[in-house]
Amino acid sequence: MSISMSSASVPVFTHMLGNLSHLLDKAQTYIDEKGCDPVALTQFRLAPDMLPFTGQILIACDAAKNGVARISGVEAPKFADTEQTIAELKARIQKTRDYLATVPAAALDGTEDKDITFPVGRERTRTMKAEDYLKLWVLPNMFFHITTAYAILRHNGVPVGKQDYLVGGQG
Repeated sequence: MSISMSSASVPVFTHMLGNLSHLLDKAQTYIDEKGCDPVALTQFRLAPDMLPFTGQILIACDAAKNGVARISGVEAPKFADTEQTIAELKARIQKTRDYLATVPAAALDGTEDKDITFPVGRERTRTMKAEDYLKLWVLPNMFFHITTAYAILRHNGVPVGKQDYLVGGQG
Protein backbone atom coordinates (compact mmCIF):
# COMPACT_ATOMS: atom_id res chain seq x y z
CA MET A 1 0.00 0.00 0.00
CA SER A 2 1.34 3.41 -0.88
CA ILE A 3 0.98 6.45 1.32
CA SER A 4 -0.65 9.64 0.18
CA MET A 5 0.63 13.20 0.19
CA SER A 6 -2.03 14.11 2.74
CA SER A 7 -1.14 11.26 5.11
CA ALA A 8 2.58 12.01 4.78
CA SER A 9 2.14 15.69 5.60
CA VAL A 10 -0.75 17.03 7.69
CA PRO A 11 -0.77 14.33 10.42
CA VAL A 12 3.03 14.54 10.77
CA PHE A 13 3.00 18.33 10.99
CA THR A 14 0.07 18.33 13.40
CA HIS A 15 1.65 15.71 15.65
CA MET A 16 5.07 17.33 15.78
CA LEU A 17 3.67 20.81 16.34
CA GLY A 18 1.61 19.35 19.19
CA ASN A 19 4.81 17.93 20.65
CA LEU A 20 6.45 21.34 20.23
CA SER A 21 3.57 22.91 22.15
CA HIS A 22 4.12 20.32 24.89
CA LEU A 23 7.80 21.33 25.01
CA LEU A 24 6.70 24.92 25.49
CA ASP A 25 4.47 23.85 28.38
CA LYS A 26 7.49 22.27 30.02
CA ALA A 27 9.52 25.42 29.38
CA GLN A 28 6.83 27.59 31.02
CA THR A 29 6.69 25.28 34.03
CA TYR A 30 10.48 25.49 34.35
CA ILE A 31 10.41 29.30 34.10
CA ASP A 32 7.66 29.48 36.75
CA GLU A 33 9.35 27.03 39.14
CA LYS A 34 12.89 28.45 38.82
CA GLY A 35 11.93 32.10 38.55
CA CYS A 36 13.99 32.41 35.37
CA ASP A 37 13.90 35.38 33.05
CA PRO A 38 11.69 34.11 30.21
CA VAL A 39 13.35 36.45 27.70
CA ALA A 40 16.71 34.83 28.44
CA LEU A 41 15.20 31.56 27.25
CA THR A 42 13.10 32.81 24.34
CA GLN A 43 16.02 34.81 22.92
CA PHE A 44 18.68 32.13 23.53
CA ARG A 45 20.75 30.94 20.55
CA LEU A 46 22.93 27.84 20.38
CA ALA A 47 25.41 29.74 18.21
CA PRO A 48 25.76 33.42 17.31
CA ASP A 49 24.70 32.87 13.70
CA MET A 50 21.60 30.81 14.59
CA LEU A 51 18.11 32.14 15.17
CA PRO A 52 16.93 32.44 18.76
CA PHE A 53 14.42 30.07 20.30
CA THR A 54 11.47 32.17 19.13
CA GLY A 55 12.75 32.03 15.54
CA GLN A 56 12.96 28.25 15.71
CA ILE A 57 9.28 28.05 16.67
CA LEU A 58 8.16 30.53 13.99
CA ILE A 59 10.03 28.71 11.23
CA ALA A 60 8.79 25.27 12.33
CA CYS A 61 5.24 26.61 12.03
CA ASP A 62 5.94 28.35 8.73
CA ALA A 63 7.53 25.24 7.24
CA ALA A 64 4.37 23.26 7.94
CA LYS A 65 1.80 25.85 6.86
CA ASN A 66 3.66 27.14 3.82
CA GLY A 67 4.67 23.67 2.69
CA VAL A 68 1.08 22.43 2.80
CA ALA A 69 -0.12 25.64 1.13
CA ARG A 70 2.33 25.36 -1.76
CA ILE A 71 1.51 21.72 -2.36
CA SER A 72 -2.26 22.03 -1.99
CA GLY A 73 -2.87 25.46 -3.42
CA VAL A 74 -4.89 26.34 -0.31
CA GLU A 75 -3.75 29.79 0.79
CA ALA A 76 -1.90 29.89 4.10
CA PRO A 77 -2.66 32.52 6.70
CA LYS A 78 -0.10 35.26 7.14
CA PHE A 79 1.27 35.73 10.64
CA ALA A 80 2.94 38.91 11.90
CA ASP A 81 5.98 37.15 13.44
CA THR A 82 5.75 39.27 16.59
CA GLU A 83 5.48 36.44 19.10
CA GLN A 84 7.87 36.77 22.04
CA THR A 85 6.39 34.95 25.03
CA ILE A 86 5.82 31.26 25.56
CA ALA A 87 2.04 31.89 25.51
CA GLU A 88 2.30 33.77 22.20
CA LEU A 89 4.44 31.01 20.70
CA LYS A 90 1.91 28.38 21.82
CA ALA A 91 -0.84 30.43 20.18
CA ARG A 92 1.20 30.54 16.95
CA ILE A 93 1.52 26.76 17.00
CA GLN A 94 -2.21 26.38 17.57
CA LYS A 95 -3.08 28.78 14.72
CA THR A 96 -0.84 26.71 12.45
CA ARG A 97 -2.49 23.47 13.55
CA ASP A 98 -5.91 25.04 13.04
CA TYR A 99 -4.97 26.00 9.47
CA LEU A 100 -3.65 22.51 8.73
CA ALA A 101 -6.99 21.05 9.85
CA THR A 102 -8.76 23.08 7.13
CA VAL A 103 -6.75 21.71 4.21
CA PRO A 104 -8.71 18.93 2.51
CA ALA A 105 -6.85 15.71 1.77
CA ALA A 106 -8.08 15.94 -1.82
CA ALA A 107 -6.11 19.16 -2.29
CA LEU A 108 -2.87 17.32 -1.40
CA ASP A 109 -3.38 13.85 -2.82
CA GLY A 110 -2.28 13.34 -6.39
CA THR A 111 0.10 16.31 -6.34
CA GLU A 112 3.29 14.23 -6.23
CA ASP A 113 4.50 15.43 -9.65
CA LYS A 114 3.39 19.06 -9.28
CA ASP A 115 6.25 21.56 -9.63
CA ILE A 116 6.74 23.61 -6.48
CA THR A 117 8.86 26.74 -6.68
CA PHE A 118 9.78 28.19 -3.31
CA PRO A 119 12.17 30.77 -1.87
CA VAL A 120 15.62 29.65 -0.77
CA GLY A 121 17.01 32.56 1.15
CA ARG A 122 16.14 36.11 0.19
CA GLU A 123 17.17 36.17 -3.43
CA ARG A 124 16.86 32.68 -4.88
CA THR A 125 14.21 30.12 -5.59
CA ARG A 126 14.27 26.41 -6.14
CA THR A 127 11.85 24.12 -7.93
CA MET A 128 11.15 20.54 -6.91
CA LYS A 129 8.41 18.02 -7.52
CA ALA A 130 5.87 18.15 -4.68
CA GLU A 131 6.74 14.71 -3.31
CA ASP A 132 10.44 15.55 -3.16
CA TYR A 133 9.66 19.00 -1.78
CA LEU A 134 7.66 17.41 1.05
CA LYS A 135 10.09 14.59 1.83
CA LEU A 136 13.43 16.30 1.21
CA TRP A 137 12.74 19.94 2.11
CA VAL A 138 9.63 20.68 4.16
CA LEU A 139 9.67 17.79 6.62
CA PRO A 140 13.43 18.00 7.29
CA ASN A 141 13.14 21.79 7.72
CA MET A 142 10.36 21.47 10.28
CA PHE A 143 12.18 18.68 12.14
CA PHE A 144 15.41 20.74 12.16
CA HIS A 145 13.75 23.71 13.82
CA ILE A 146 11.81 21.64 16.34
CA THR A 147 14.98 19.74 17.20
CA THR A 148 16.90 22.99 17.58
CA ALA A 149 14.19 24.37 19.89
CA TYR A 150 14.38 21.13 21.89
CA ALA A 151 18.17 21.44 22.11
CA ILE A 152 17.91 25.04 23.33
CA LEU A 153 15.55 23.94 26.08
CA ARG A 154 17.82 21.05 27.09
CA HIS A 155 20.87 23.30 27.05
CA ASN A 156 19.12 25.71 29.40
CA GLY A 157 18.14 23.03 31.90
CA VAL A 158 14.49 22.52 30.96
CA PRO A 159 13.75 18.88 31.86
CA VAL A 160 12.71 17.56 28.47
CA GLY A 161 13.62 14.21 26.99
CA LYS A 162 13.14 12.07 23.93
CA GLN A 163 9.61 11.08 24.98
CA ASP A 164 8.63 14.76 25.08
CA TYR A 165 9.99 15.24 21.57
CA LEU A 166 8.35 12.12 20.12
CA VAL A 167 5.03 11.82 21.91
CA GLY A 168 4.61 15.12 23.76
CA GLY A 169 1.81 15.07 26.28
CA GLN A 170 0.37 11.87 24.78
CA GLY A 171 2.97 9.58 26.29
